[in-house]
Amino acid sequence: MQYKIVFSDIDGTVLTSSHHVLPSTTLAVKELLQKSIPFVLVSARMPQAIRTVTDEMNVNIPMISYGGALVLDDRQNILYDRKISAADTAAVIKEIKLFWQDSVVINYYAGDGWFVEDTENKAVVREENITRVKARQADFAQLLADGVLPNKLLCMTSPPICEMMEKMLGEMFPQLKIMRSSPILLEIMDKTVSKAEGIKIMLEHFGLKANQSIAFGDNYNDLDMLELAGVGVAMNNAPDDVKKTASAVTDDNNHDGIYKFLQKIKLVD
Repeated sequence: MQYKIVFSDIDGTVLTSSHHVLPSTTLAVKELLQKSIPFVLVSARMPQAIRTVTDEMNVNIPMISYGGALVLDDRQNILYDRKISAADTAAVIKEIKLFWQDSVVINYYAGDGWFVEDTENKAVVREENITRVKARQADFAQLLADGVLPNKLLCMTSPPICEMMEKMLGEMFPQLKIMRSSPILLEIMDKTVSKAEGIKIMLEHFGLKANQSIAFGDNYNDLDMLELAGVGVAMNNAPDDVKKTASAVTDDNNHDGIYKFLQKIKLVD
């Protein structure tokens, strides 16, 4: 099979544990682009936080943001844009504040905007340091009144509350996709959103089929895209369940995993 497109998760995959891109990964991406093989970043991150990665590699490439809710081509033209409805946004924020007012930090992501109610919050500052993007202070009710609908809501909290929120909100809002992306992070999006669906949109954009693609990932929220791709490659830092589901396993995100696999299948030199 001649593979014609490569998809990759960011955190724990393209980025090292210190949140940077390995030189070998940058070399591999640039060689793929020279061969007219698109390299597409797929992440729960907002576009601006993905661009910090593409800037580090010095490339302009397509991206699948918010776990599939916002899909952009290499010129940042929108190919797909899925929002949470105003009614659902207002209702879920109301429930979060009712049950966990002082225990949860809500992040409101809309297009290229990241909004919070307190930019000084330690959890927000920590996320800013990781993503190298600045949050903006805003009133969520005012955003809704202005017609600014979110692609994603992200809740930051303690592991026990995060687990409780996933269960309770999942039962309250079956029309939404509510899942933990880490022990302390809960993501809320439209039910139809997934990395695999985002990849399907990108494949259609390029006129390619799933079996012509390779996907790299390291966590449970990458499973659907690893299963969809012609070859789903798990990083060695992935949980065992993810590695068992993947069709191949490569070295971890700190030891040239992406480059070594692409070299092994002779897609790069």
